[in-house]
Amino acid sequence: MVAINHIGIAVKSLDERLVLYRALGLVESAREEVPSQKVKVAMLPVRGSQIELLEPTAADSPIAVAIEKRGEGLHHIAFEVEDIRATMAQLKAAGFQLLSEEPRPGAHGSQVCFLHPKSGGGVLIELCQPGH
Repeated sequence: MVAINHIGIAVKSLDERLVLYRALGLVESAREEVPSQKVKVAMLPVRGSQIELLEPTAADSPIAVAIEKRGEGLHHIAFEVEDIRATMAQLKAAGFQLLSEEPRPGAHGSQVCFLHPKSGGGVLIELCQPGH
């Protein structure tokens, strides 16, 4: 069964945006920097899933580029998969466009890969295999 691992939201400042989520009663469970993605993330558990706030750490970060184009807001939906390489191969064979040929390191030791938004009907979809 596929599950939504998290919903990613691009923000200019984690600390500024956390004010709203704390007011809603959410508690930050983890924060880390992911150098390979040039981003800092804060995770907020929400019954069975998580909200991932993403703050760019460099002007050329994918999150900085997204904020520049569209402003802050929804960035991606991440689906948890058991075997990211097998899922990537299955999607590629079905004609879907991946943004990388290999999984990349993600937050919390995970491996991630994104599908091009054109393959997701305008939605950026992340495949996420949790770390151990």
